[in-house]
Amino acid sequence: MLTQEIIIARRQAQPLGEAEIGQFVRGIVDGSVGEGQIAAFCMATCLNPMDVTERVALTRAMATSGITLDWSDQSLDGPVLDKHSTGGVGDKVSLMLAPIVAACGGFVPMLSGRGLGHTGGTLDKMDSIPGYVSQPPLDKIRKVVKEQGCAIIGATKDLAPADRTMYAVRDVTGTVESLDLITASILSKKMAAGLDGLVMDVKFGSGAFMQDYGDARALAESIVGVANGGGLPCTALMTDMDQVLGRTAGNAIEVREAIEFLRNENIDQRLYDVTIELSAELLLLGKLADTIEDARAKCVENLKNGRAAHFFERMVAALGGPSDIIDRFDKHMKLAPIEHAVYPDQGGVVQSINVRQIGYAVIELDGGRRLVTDKIDHGTGMAAMAAIGERVGRDAAPLCVIVGRDEVKIKRAEEIIKRAYTIAPPGEALSSDPIIRERITR
Repeated sequence: MLTQEIIIARRQAQPLGEAEIGQFVRGIVDGSVGEGQIAAFCMATCLNPMDVTERVALTRAMATSGITLDWSDQSLDGPVLDKHSTGGVGDKVSLMLAPIVAACGGFVPMLSGRGLGHTGGTLDKMDSIPGYVSQPPLDKIRKVVKEQGCAIIGATKDLAPADRTMYAVRDVTGTVESLDLITASILSKKMAAGLDGLVMDVKFGSGAFMQDYGDARALAESIVGVANGGGLPCTALMTDMDQVLGRTAGNAIEVREAIEFLRNENIDQRLYDVTIELSAELLLLGKLADTIEDARAKCVENLKNGRAAHFFERMVAALGGPSDIIDRFDKHMKLAPIEHAVYPDQGGVVQSINVRQIGYAVIELDGGRRLVTDKIDHGTGMAAMAAIGERVGRDAAPLCVIVGRDEVKIKRAEEIIKRAYTIAPPGEALSSDPIIRERITR
């Protein structure tokens, strides 16, 4: 079939078969399909959604558009598992989840991305560890996963290359929000990684990519349906992003919080809840536990006894970082020199937080990117972030403590943070909602 006929069929909402979709995706990679044709296909799909069969076919075609990882020759004695989050401010769950699951017997090739916009990127956090190679070649990834149990790394150009080209076109043609294309983009890289199980952390709320709960839930159902339809066991958790996840936002500062978590120190309850639950879901998917209760208990045990911290340290050392990162993280990851406490104009209780604005405050400190080409300052960010229901003010706690290098940028970040927080009168009792709203299964 001619490429333009495939586009016309999509425009007219006529169902496409696996052969036609596969032909189009192969054309993206070999150059026989041009950018204009990709843009037309994406816009047609945005206006006329695919059915589940087409979504599965598109995802499979994109997953096999390059190299796919095959672990069968590695003689692994456990399942290959991974987690994906739709992104959020302060989301450092991957840093604890990968070693927890590895300590429980799983093997985790944690394919992660960089931040753009208000959400931070896991690879940017790992790049704050001196010497750490976050994008090693495929043979190194396979070696580290086999020998150390986990590797938090970025996808190479050989994995799902069709997605990279298609996403670049979507980004400039107003078709990023297509549920079909989002699903295929996320899952193609995961399927290419040769996983035995995937858990999705789909976020909703002010700091999420999809703020509306209904939209986020539709995405979760699409991903779970397509993943299972494509042969990848998958579940999803709907998690609240109306607060910063944990007590820090930035890069090195979030890695430090993650290491303290693995050391069983200064653990934020919401961060703990979502990390343990996502980890437990992976153990269940990988048949490393018989029930969700057993899975939770196994995760908690391997966190408390220090095995998870040991796996994290081994992974960091194997990928070029310090061999003593757990005990000497404060030496290896220096923060910016200026600390500035931010207080509300009137004291009271935190009623709500515009989390998206908190992400923009990190960018103001050069801790995030406005453009893909921007250079990140890994040492800046915020600590001691106040949560909903907590008392703040000059006679109580600050909204947060900014860590920065430039007084002018710190002042601008302070103004953004103060506007992001809504403060109720001191006597008003407030509590936050549970972080996990719902579990989506096949």
